[in-house]
Amino acid sequence: MILHALNSYYERLAGAPDSDIAPAGFSRQKIAFIVVLNIDGTLHAIEDGRREQNGKLLPRSVLVFGPGKPSGSGLNPCFLWDNPAYMLGYKPDDDKPDRTQKSFEAFRQKHVSLETTIDDRHFSAVCRFLESWNPASAIDQPVLVEIGTGFGVFQVRGQTQYVHDSERVRVWWQATQAETADAEMAIVGRCLVTGNVATIARLHKPQIKGVSGTNTSGALLVSFNEAAFRSYGKTQSFNAPVSEQTAFQYCTALNQLLSDRQRRRVLGDTTVVFWTDQPCPGEGFLAELFAGASVEDVNEVSRVAAVLARVSQGNFSLEIGQPDTQVYVLGMSPNTARISIRFWHVSRLDEFVSKIAEHHRDLEIVRSDRDQELIFPWHILRETARESKDISPLLSGGLMRAILFGQPYPQTLLMAVIRRLRADRKVLHTRAAVIKACLNRQSRFGIQPLTMEIDVSLDEDRPEVGYQLGRLFAELEKTQYDALGDINSNIKDKYFGAASATPGSVFPRLIRLTQHHLNKLDVAAKVYRERRVQQICAKIANFPTQLGLQGQGLFVLGYYHQRMHIFSKKPATAAINSEPLQLNPINEE
Repeated sequence: MILHALNSYYERLAGAPDSDIAPAGFSRQKIAFIVVLNIDGTLHAIEDGRREQNGKLLPRSVLVFGPGKPSGSGLNPCFLWDNPAYMLGYKPDDDKPDRTQKSFEAFRQKHVSLETTIDDRHFSAVCRFLESWNPASAIDQPVLVEIGTGFGVFQVRGQTQYVHDSERVRVWWQATQAETADAEMAIVGRCLVTGNVATIARLHKPQIKGVSGTNTSGALLVSFNEAAFRSYGKTQSFNAPVSEQTAFQYCTALNQLLSDRQRRRVLGDTTVVFWTDQPCPGEGFLAELFAGASVEDVNEVSRVAAVLARVSQGNFSLEIGQPDTQVYVLGMSPNTARISIRFWHVSRLDEFVSKIAEHHRDLEIVRSDRDQELIFPWHILRETARESKDISPLLSGGLMRAILFGQPYPQTLLMAVIRRLRADRKVLHTRAAVIKACLNRQSRFGIQPLTMEIDVSLDEDRPEVGYQLGRLFAELEKTQYDALGDINSNIKDKYFGAASATPGSVFPRLIRLTQHHLNKLDVAAKVYRERRVQQICAKIANFPTQLGLQGQGLFVLGYYHQRMHIFSKKPATAAINSEPLQLNPINEE
């Protein structure tokens, strides 16, 4: 299914009038430098081939010969493009100069031996250059020293095209590819993707580049490297019969998606790409709709919020396409030189957008002006671990599936957020939103039912003791603040984790401590704080010995809601002559 969708995407792109996707026998590579030659083969200059984009110099995408840089430890020169070690015998901070010299010799020999066969004056200029070039001169080229690595191509001075774009060279290359295919036609079979009888690919090329965490030389989506993976005596990719043409097309289509910043997002260890079965206005908007812009952009967030708001009201936004357009979402994670499929999702465009809208509705919670309007998956994942490298590799896939399929969020997500919250005692907007979403979906699916769904803002009458204990803790903390001001270590710093897990052993002590704080307040403030605490205590029958995971989540939400309520409006001032209220005794369970 995945290969079929990618193969269809290639055919869709190849059929477009303005298509720049690589045909069979070619690939698009990121070119960083250009070796400009005079027609006699002498060097004119080595120029910077990068282009400025968003204030950065980035390599340009150029169509070159071959499916990509050949892998392996041997000498593998490309044709009319390569890295500086092969093209010029130069490698910065070279710890293996003999290897670099052999690489250049292999590149030179490959091209010079083809000069008479190709018979092109521009190609001959390359041959003359390679024959006379001294690798020791590379250090005198400032552009080469600055760039250091990357791929380069050849160009003859005064020409707008590169040498590999010459008609004679291109005709020779295509003829050579046809001959090679005929010579290697060892195994013919039925392609599992297209159903056509054709030459079966031994290796699926070009290699996939752009999946975060994989080798820079690329990785494979389909491969077999151990005898245990074989069946009926078939080796390598003959175990999964896919034709040469189809293998090239699906690999090229995936590389195209991975190189497109509008269709690619990285969430934890998972690289996600998005595409549709037909062109639609919002095809490049799908990644932003799902995961936000790659760089925070207030305008884009507002645009996403507007689309989701209309969908939530039952109005599908035609600005992003027709409702029945097929949407494909592929999540991949690294596994050495291979790629693991983390998740694969196919749905209609209207279903895709409605699931995302449902996800954001579940996350909706009262917030301050400083908090972001929308919470995207990468916001959620970064709240589960202290550093990005510590994010669970399984969590991103589980979160994506919950969003795309409308399933309950992973229990590990709830556990991870509460664990982080107890460790640093920071009850942040995103964390509270995630806890609310997890508990509501668990209840909705009957996993851990609640008496009612948790609201966006404070609900003073919620019956769960965990929620009311969280509210009480927030009021006790505010009482301490009113009495002592901003101190180095308050009750939240000392007791929040224990109060949320084992309230029976903590709250009696906090209640007694609060009496000392109340005595430091003036009469009006003391009466008001006592009333606030007493109103919540009246809803708590006893302090349970411990709270489970759901109870701890409710504690956090009660605390967060109460804090937002406290600071969202100016509290009323109690009358000066009001009698102070005594805290009713509460049973400890």
